[in-house]
Amino acid sequence: MEEAPRFRPQPKGFATKALHTGQDPGQWKSHCVVIPITMSATFEQPLPNEFGEFAYGRIGNPTRNVLEKCLADLDDGKFCVTFSSGTGAIMAAASLAKTNDHIICSGDVYGGTTHLLRNHCEQYEIGLDIVDPTDLNNLKKAMKKNTKMVLIETPSNPLMKVVDIAAVSKLLKSFNNQNIIFVVDNTFLTPYFQRPLELGADIVLYSLSKYMNGHTDVIMGAAVTNCPKLEDKLKFAQSAIGIAPSPFDCYQVNRSLKTLALRMEAHSRNSLIVARFLENHPFVERVLHPGLPSHPQHELTLKQSYGHSGMMAFYLKGNKDNTAKFMKALKLFLVAGSLGGPESLVSIPASLSHASLTAQEREKLGITDNLVRMSVGLEDTECIISDLDQALKLSQQ
Repeated sequence: MEEAPRFRPQPKGFATKALHTGQDPGQWKSHCVVIPITMSATFEQPLPNEFGEFAYGRIGNPTRNVLEKCLADLDDGKFCVTFSSGTGAIMAAASLAKTNDHIICSGDVYGGTTHLLRNHCEQYEIGLDIVDPTDLNNLKKAMKKNTKMVLIETPSNPLMKVVDIAAVSKLLKSFNNQNIIFVVDNTFLTPYFQRPLELGADIVLYSLSKYMNGHTDVIMGAAVTNCPKLEDKLKFAQSAIGIAPSPFDCYQVNRSLKTLALRMEAHSRNSLIVARFLENHPFVERVLHPGLPSHPQHELTLKQSYGHSGMMAFYLKGNKDNTAKFMKALKLFLVAGSLGGPESLVSIPASLSHASLTAQEREKLGITDNLVRMSVGLEDTECIISDLDQALKLSQQ
Protein backbone atom coordinates (compact mmCIF):
# COMPACT_ATOMS: atom_id res chain seq x y z
CA MET A 1 0.00 0.00 0.00
CA GLU A 2 1.29 3.46 -0.93
CA GLU A 3 2.13 5.84 1.89
CA ALA A 4 -0.44 8.56 2.61
CA PRO A 5 0.65 12.15 1.90
CA ARG A 6 2.10 13.88 4.96
CA PHE A 7 -0.05 16.98 5.22
CA ARG A 8 0.10 19.41 8.13
CA PRO A 9 -1.01 17.66 11.34
CA GLN A 10 -4.58 18.62 12.22
CA PRO A 11 -4.79 20.25 15.68
CA LYS A 12 -7.21 18.62 18.09
CA GLY A 13 -10.62 20.13 18.63
CA PHE A 14 -12.05 20.85 15.17
CA ALA A 15 -14.87 18.31 15.40
CA THR A 16 -15.67 19.49 18.92
CA LYS A 17 -16.03 23.11 17.76
CA ALA A 18 -18.25 22.01 14.88
CA LEU A 19 -20.54 20.29 17.37
CA HIS A 20 -20.61 22.86 20.17
CA THR A 21 -19.73 26.43 19.14
CA GLY A 22 -22.86 28.56 19.42
CA GLN A 23 -24.98 25.51 20.24
CA ASP A 24 -25.50 25.95 24.02
CA PRO A 25 -29.07 24.77 24.81
CA GLY A 26 -29.22 27.34 27.62
CA GLN A 27 -29.74 30.16 25.11
CA TRP A 28 -33.25 28.86 24.37
CA LYS A 29 -36.08 28.79 26.93
CA SER A 30 -36.84 25.19 25.97
CA HIS A 31 -33.18 24.17 26.39
CA CYS A 32 -33.49 22.25 23.11
CA VAL A 33 -30.33 20.44 22.07
CA VAL A 34 -30.96 21.02 18.35
CA ILE A 35 -31.18 24.71 17.47
CA PRO A 36 -34.69 25.91 16.59
CA ILE A 37 -35.57 27.30 13.16
CA THR A 38 -36.77 30.86 13.77
CA MET A 39 -38.91 31.72 10.75
CA SER A 40 -40.26 35.07 11.94
CA ALA A 41 -39.70 37.88 9.45
CA THR A 42 -40.00 40.56 12.13
CA PHE A 43 -39.51 40.87 15.89
CA GLU A 44 -41.47 42.85 18.50
CA GLN A 45 -39.97 46.12 19.70
CA PRO A 46 -40.03 46.82 23.46
CA LEU A 47 -41.05 50.42 22.68
CA PRO A 48 -41.07 52.69 19.60
CA ASN A 49 -37.46 53.49 18.63
CA GLU A 50 -36.20 50.72 20.90
CA PHE A 51 -34.98 47.39 19.60
CA GLY A 52 -33.95 44.12 21.15
CA GLU A 53 -31.25 41.87 19.71
CA PHE A 54 -33.36 41.25 16.60
CA ALA A 55 -35.53 43.60 14.59
CA TYR A 56 -36.05 42.26 11.08
CA GLY A 57 -35.18 38.91 9.53
CA ARG A 58 -33.03 40.29 6.72
CA ILE A 59 -30.81 42.06 9.26
CA GLY A 60 -30.53 39.32 11.87
CA ASN A 61 -31.98 35.96 12.86
CA PRO A 62 -31.30 33.64 15.85
CA THR A 63 -30.77 30.54 13.71
CA ARG A 64 -28.43 32.41 11.40
CA ASN A 65 -26.46 33.81 14.34
CA VAL A 66 -25.71 30.32 15.65
CA LEU A 67 -24.41 29.21 12.27
CA GLU A 68 -22.26 32.32 11.80
CA LYS A 69 -20.67 31.86 15.23
CA CYS A 70 -19.82 28.26 14.44
CA LEU A 71 -18.45 29.02 10.96
CA ALA A 72 -16.22 31.79 12.30
CA ASP A 73 -14.78 29.50 14.97
CA LEU A 74 -14.04 26.69 12.52
CA ASP A 75 -11.83 29.08 10.54
CA ASP A 76 -10.24 30.44 13.73
CA GLY A 77 -11.92 33.71 12.80
CA LYS A 78 -13.81 36.31 14.79
CA PHE A 79 -16.65 37.13 12.41
CA CYS A 80 -18.75 35.37 9.79
CA VAL A 81 -21.39 36.77 7.45
CA THR A 82 -23.58 34.33 5.53
CA PHE A 83 -25.29 34.87 2.20
CA SER A 84 -28.02 33.32 0.08
CA SER A 85 -25.43 31.82 -2.28
CA GLY A 86 -21.71 31.49 -2.85
CA THR A 87 -22.02 33.99 -5.66
CA GLY A 88 -23.64 36.35 -3.17
CA ALA A 89 -20.54 36.05 -0.98
CA ILE A 90 -18.32 36.89 -3.97
CA MET A 91 -20.56 39.85 -4.82
CA ALA A 92 -20.34 41.12 -1.25
CA ALA A 93 -16.54 40.91 -1.39
CA ALA A 94 -16.43 42.66 -4.78
CA SER A 95 -18.60 45.46 -3.39
CA LEU A 96 -15.70 46.44 -1.10
CA ALA A 97 -13.98 47.96 -4.14
CA LYS A 98 -15.15 51.34 -5.44
CA THR A 99 -14.83 53.29 -8.68
CA ASN A 100 -11.19 53.75 -9.80
CA ASP A 101 -10.00 50.91 -7.57
CA HIS A 102 -8.24 47.87 -9.01
CA ILE A 103 -8.88 44.15 -8.44
CA ILE A 104 -6.58 41.23 -9.25
CA CYS A 105 -8.16 37.79 -9.63
CA SER A 106 -6.48 34.47 -10.31
CA GLY A 107 -7.28 33.15 -13.78
CA ASP A 108 -8.15 29.61 -12.83
CA VAL A 109 -11.24 30.12 -10.65
CA TYR A 110 -14.89 29.16 -10.86
CA GLY A 111 -16.11 30.59 -14.17
CA GLY A 112 -18.96 32.41 -12.45
CA THR A 113 -16.45 34.39 -10.37
CA THR A 114 -14.68 35.70 -13.47
CA HIS A 115 -18.00 36.45 -15.16
CA LEU A 116 -19.30 38.35 -12.12
CA LEU A 117 -16.11 40.37 -11.62
CA ARG A 118 -15.85 41.39 -15.25
CA ASN A 119 -19.40 42.69 -15.33
CA HIS A 120 -19.16 44.33 -11.91
CA CYS A 121 -15.83 46.01 -12.63
CA GLU A 122 -16.95 47.26 -16.03
CA GLN A 123 -20.18 48.69 -14.60
CA TYR A 124 -18.46 50.54 -11.75
CA GLU A 125 -15.24 51.48 -13.58
CA ILE A 126 -13.02 49.27 -11.46
CA GLY A 127 -9.80 47.98 -12.99
CA LEU A 128 -9.46 44.20 -13.27
CA ASP A 129 -6.47 42.01 -14.08
CA ILE A 130 -6.62 38.23 -14.38
CA VAL A 131 -3.30 36.50 -13.57
CA ASP A 132 -1.81 33.16 -12.56
CA PRO A 133 -0.65 33.70 -8.94
CA THR A 134 1.13 30.35 -8.71
CA ASP A 135 4.02 32.47 -10.00
CA LEU A 136 4.36 35.46 -7.65
CA ASN A 137 6.04 37.46 -10.39
CA ASN A 138 2.74 37.55 -12.28
CA LEU A 139 1.12 39.06 -9.21
CA LYS A 140 3.90 41.61 -8.72
CA LYS A 141 3.62 42.79 -12.34
CA ALA A 142 -0.16 43.22 -12.05
CA MET A 143 -0.13 45.26 -8.83
CA LYS A 144 -0.85 48.97 -9.11
CA LYS A 145 -1.04 51.98 -6.82
CA ASN A 146 -4.84 51.65 -6.73
CA THR A 147 -4.98 47.88 -6.19
CA LYS A 148 -7.72 47.35 -3.62
CA MET A 149 -8.22 43.58 -3.64
CA VAL A 150 -6.59 40.32 -4.63
CA LEU A 151 -8.91 37.31 -4.94
CA ILE A 152 -7.60 33.80 -5.38
CA GLU A 153 -9.05 30.31 -5.25
CA THR A 154 -6.78 27.54 -4.01
CA PRO A 155 -6.93 24.75 -4.97
CA SER A 156 -8.32 26.25 -8.13
CA ASN A 157 -11.37 25.30 -10.14
CA PRO A 158 -11.00 23.18 -12.24
CA LEU A 159 -7.22 22.72 -12.69
CA MET A 160 -6.42 22.18 -9.00
CA LYS A 161 -3.58 24.73 -8.97
CA VAL A 162 -2.31 25.56 -5.48
CA VAL A 163 -1.29 29.12 -4.57
CA ASP A 164 1.10 29.92 -1.72
CA ILE A 165 -1.28 31.86 0.55
CA ALA A 166 1.37 32.98 3.04
CA ALA A 167 3.68 34.21 0.26
CA VAL A 168 0.89 36.19 -1.40
CA SER A 169 -0.07 37.74 1.94
CA LYS A 170 3.54 38.76 2.61
CA LEU A 171 3.80 40.32 -0.84
CA LEU A 172 0.59 42.32 -0.46
CA LYS A 173 1.51 43.61 2.99
CA SER A 174 4.87 44.85 1.67
CA PHE A 175 3.40 46.76 -1.27
CA ASN A 176 3.60 50.53 -0.66
CA ASN A 177 1.93 50.22 2.76
CA GLN A 178 -1.43 49.78 1.05
CA ASN A 179 -4.29 48.03 2.81
CA ILE A 180 -4.96 45.54 0.03
CA ILE A 181 -7.78 43.16 0.90
CA PHE A 182 -6.65 39.57 0.39
CA VAL A 183 -9.56 37.23 -0.34
CA VAL A 184 -9.28 33.44 -0.59
CA ASP A 185 -12.04 31.16 -1.87
CA ASN A 186 -11.63 28.05 0.27
CA THR A 187 -14.67 26.14 -1.00
CA PHE A 188 -12.74 23.09 -2.23
CA LEU A 189 -11.00 22.36 1.09
CA THR A 190 -13.25 23.83 3.83
CA PRO A 191 -11.70 25.00 7.12
CA TYR A 192 -11.11 21.36 8.01
CA PHE A 193 -8.33 21.02 5.44
CA GLN A 194 -7.19 24.64 5.07
CA ARG A 195 -7.52 27.81 7.14
CA PRO A 196 -6.40 30.80 5.05
CA LEU A 197 -6.78 33.35 7.87
CA GLU A 198 -3.89 31.76 9.75
CA LEU A 199 -1.81 32.12 6.58
CA GLY A 200 -2.50 35.84 6.19
CA ALA A 201 -5.78 36.13 4.27
CA ASP A 202 -8.21 38.92 5.23
CA ILE A 203 -11.43 37.26 4.05
CA VAL A 204 -12.21 33.60 3.40
CA LEU A 205 -15.10 32.85 1.04
CA TYR A 206 -17.24 29.72 0.80
CA SER A 207 -19.97 28.29 -1.28
CA LEU A 208 -21.65 26.54 1.64
CA SER A 209 -23.68 24.67 -0.97
CA LYS A 210 -20.69 22.38 -1.41
CA TYR A 211 -18.75 20.47 1.26
CA MET A 212 -19.78 22.60 4.23
CA ASN A 213 -23.41 21.55 3.79
CA GLY A 214 -22.40 18.40 1.99
CA HIS A 215 -25.82 16.99 1.16
CA THR A 216 -26.61 18.68 -2.19
CA ASP A 217 -29.76 20.31 -0.81
CA VAL A 218 -28.80 23.91 0.10
CA ILE A 219 -27.66 27.02 -1.78
CA MET A 220 -25.70 29.34 0.53
CA GLY A 221 -22.42 31.25 0.90
CA ALA A 222 -20.27 32.74 3.64
CA ALA A 223 -17.39 35.12 4.32
CA VAL A 224 -15.16 34.84 7.41
CA THR A 225 -12.80 37.56 8.65
CA ASN A 226 -10.95 38.81 11.71
CA CYS A 227 -11.39 42.48 10.81
CA PRO A 228 -14.40 44.27 12.38
CA LYS A 229 -14.39 46.94 9.65
CA LEU A 230 -14.61 44.32 6.93
CA GLU A 231 -17.35 42.52 8.86
CA ASP A 232 -19.38 45.75 9.03
CA LYS A 233 -19.06 46.25 5.29
CA LEU A 234 -19.94 42.64 4.52
CA LYS A 235 -22.98 42.78 6.80
CA PHE A 236 -24.08 45.97 5.08
CA ALA A 237 -23.89 44.16 1.73
CA GLN A 238 -25.79 41.21 3.18
CA SER A 239 -28.63 43.46 4.29
CA ALA A 240 -28.61 46.22 1.66
CA ILE A 241 -28.27 43.97 -1.39
CA GLY A 242 -30.78 41.60 0.18
CA ILE A 243 -28.68 38.43 -0.03
CA ALA A 244 -29.32 37.05 3.44
CA PRO A 245 -29.95 33.28 3.65
CA SER A 246 -33.17 31.70 4.89
CA PRO A 247 -33.37 30.39 8.49
CA PHE A 248 -34.14 26.88 7.23
CA ASP A 249 -31.02 26.81 5.05
CA CYS A 250 -28.96 28.05 8.00
CA TYR A 251 -30.38 25.22 10.09
CA GLN A 252 -29.46 22.70 7.38
CA VAL A 253 -25.85 23.86 7.15
CA ASN A 254 -25.51 23.99 10.94
CA ARG A 255 -26.72 20.39 11.08
CA SER A 256 -24.24 19.35 8.39
CA LEU A 257 -21.22 20.92 10.12
CA LYS A 258 -21.56 18.34 12.86
CA THR A 259 -20.31 15.65 10.47
CA LEU A 260 -17.93 17.81 8.43
CA ALA A 261 -14.72 16.30 9.85
CA LEU A 262 -15.93 12.75 9.24
CA ARG A 263 -17.14 13.50 5.74
CA MET A 264 -13.98 15.31 4.68
CA GLU A 265 -11.77 12.45 5.87
CA ALA A 266 -13.86 10.01 3.81
CA HIS A 267 -13.85 12.25 0.70
CA SER A 268 -10.08 12.65 1.04
CA ARG A 269 -9.44 8.93 1.36
CA ASN A 270 -11.66 8.06 -1.60
CA SER A 271 -10.28 10.73 -3.93
CA LEU A 272 -6.67 9.72 -3.35
CA ILE A 273 -7.45 6.08 -4.11
CA VAL A 274 -9.25 7.12 -7.29
CA ALA A 275 -6.47 9.52 -8.31
CA ARG A 276 -3.84 6.79 -7.98
CA PHE A 277 -5.98 4.45 -10.06
CA LEU A 278 -6.46 7.02 -12.82
CA GLU A 279 -2.79 7.98 -12.86
CA ASN A 280 -1.97 4.42 -13.93
CA HIS A 281 -4.83 4.04 -16.41
CA PRO A 282 -3.84 3.68 -20.09
CA PHE A 283 -6.69 5.95 -21.29
CA VAL A 284 -5.84 8.89 -19.01
CA GLU A 285 -3.30 11.51 -20.09
CA ARG A 286 -2.78 13.32 -16.79
CA VAL A 287 -4.33 13.48 -13.32
CA LEU A 288 -4.67 16.73 -11.36
CA HIS A 289 -4.76 15.98 -7.62
CA PRO A 290 -2.62 17.96 -5.12
CA GLY A 291 -2.16 14.86 -2.99
CA LEU A 292 -0.17 13.14 -5.75
CA PRO A 293 3.63 13.67 -5.93
CA SER A 294 3.17 14.36 -9.65
CA HIS A 295 1.23 17.56 -8.90
CA PRO A 296 3.43 20.65 -9.52
CA GLN A 297 2.51 22.19 -6.16
CA HIS A 298 2.47 18.95 -4.17
CA GLU A 299 5.11 20.06 -1.63
CA LEU A 300 3.35 23.41 -1.12
CA THR A 301 0.09 21.54 -0.56
CA LEU A 302 1.66 19.42 2.19
CA LYS A 303 3.08 22.56 3.81
CA GLN A 304 -0.07 24.67 3.62
CA SER A 305 -3.00 22.27 4.00
CA TYR A 306 -4.20 19.70 6.51
CA GLY A 307 -5.40 17.40 3.74
CA HIS A 308 -7.28 17.37 0.47
CA SER A 309 -10.96 16.91 -0.39
CA GLY A 310 -12.71 14.81 -3.01
CA MET A 311 -12.01 17.31 -5.79
CA MET A 312 -9.79 16.35 -8.70
CA ALA A 313 -9.60 16.50 -12.47
CA PHE A 314 -8.00 14.56 -15.29
CA TYR A 315 -7.34 14.78 -19.01
CA LEU A 316 -8.94 11.91 -20.91
CA LYS A 317 -7.08 10.58 -23.93
CA GLY A 318 -8.75 11.66 -27.14
CA ASN A 319 -11.01 14.52 -28.13
CA LYS A 320 -14.50 15.87 -27.55
CA ASP A 321 -16.09 12.73 -28.95
CA ASN A 322 -14.14 10.48 -26.60
CA THR A 323 -15.18 12.67 -23.68
CA ALA A 324 -18.83 12.41 -24.72
CA LYS A 325 -18.57 8.62 -24.89
CA PHE A 326 -17.00 8.53 -21.42
CA MET A 327 -19.71 10.70 -19.87
CA LYS A 328 -22.48 8.70 -21.50
CA ALA A 329 -21.01 5.38 -20.34
CA LEU A 330 -20.90 6.31 -16.64
CA LYS A 331 -23.42 4.48 -14.48
CA LEU A 332 -22.59 5.39 -10.87
CA PHE A 333 -21.30 8.93 -11.43
CA LEU A 334 -23.94 11.58 -11.98
CA VAL A 335 -23.26 14.10 -14.75
CA ALA A 336 -24.07 17.36 -12.98
CA GLY A 337 -22.71 20.69 -11.83
CA SER A 338 -21.79 21.45 -8.22
CA LEU A 339 -19.61 19.35 -5.93
CA GLY A 340 -19.04 18.27 -2.36
CA GLY A 341 -22.12 16.11 -1.88
CA PRO A 342 -22.19 12.45 -0.81
CA GLU A 343 -22.74 11.27 -4.40
CA SER A 344 -19.93 11.25 -6.96
CA LEU A 345 -20.39 13.92 -9.64
CA VAL A 346 -18.61 14.52 -12.91
CA SER A 347 -18.65 17.47 -15.31
CA ILE A 348 -16.88 18.95 -18.31
CA PRO A 349 -15.82 22.48 -17.22
CA ALA A 350 -15.45 23.67 -20.83
CA SER A 351 -19.19 23.29 -21.37
CA LEU A 352 -20.51 23.93 -17.86
CA SER A 353 -18.75 25.84 -15.08
CA HIS A 354 -16.46 27.71 -17.49
CA ALA A 355 -18.74 28.01 -20.50
CA SER A 356 -18.89 31.81 -19.98
CA LEU A 357 -15.20 32.07 -20.93
CA THR A 358 -14.22 32.43 -24.56
CA ALA A 359 -12.70 29.46 -26.39
CA GLN A 360 -9.37 31.30 -26.46
CA GLU A 361 -9.48 31.92 -22.70
CA ARG A 362 -10.26 28.28 -21.99
CA GLU A 363 -7.46 27.11 -24.28
CA LYS A 364 -4.96 29.43 -22.58
CA LEU A 365 -5.92 28.09 -19.16
CA GLY A 366 -5.89 24.47 -20.28
CA ILE A 367 -9.62 23.93 -19.90
CA THR A 368 -9.97 21.67 -22.92
CA ASP A 369 -12.80 19.47 -24.15
CA ASN A 370 -11.07 16.40 -22.70
CA LEU A 371 -10.68 17.87 -19.20
CA VAL A 372 -12.97 16.08 -16.76
CA ARG A 373 -13.66 17.45 -13.27
CA MET A 374 -14.74 15.02 -10.57
CA SER A 375 -16.22 15.37 -7.14
CA VAL A 376 -15.45 11.98 -5.62
CA GLY A 377 -18.25 11.02 -3.27
CA LEU A 378 -18.72 8.63 -0.38
CA GLU A 379 -19.56 5.43 -2.24
CA ASP A 380 -17.39 2.33 -1.87
CA THR A 381 -14.15 2.99 -3.75
CA GLU A 382 -14.40 -0.38 -5.51
CA CYS A 383 -17.70 0.75 -7.04
CA ILE A 384 -16.28 4.16 -8.04
CA ILE A 385 -13.22 2.64 -9.71
CA SER A 386 -15.24 -0.04 -11.48
CA ASP A 387 -17.52 2.58 -12.99
CA LEU A 388 -14.64 4.77 -14.13
CA ASP A 389 -12.77 1.83 -15.61
CA GLN A 390 -15.64 0.59 -17.76
CA ALA A 391 -16.47 4.13 -18.92
CA LEU A 392 -12.84 4.86 -19.83
CA LYS A 393 -12.64 1.67 -21.89
CA LEU A 394 -15.84 2.54 -23.75
CA SER A 395 -14.60 6.08 -24.39
CA GLN A 396 -11.89 4.75 -26.70
CA GLN A 397 -14.12 2.49 -28.81
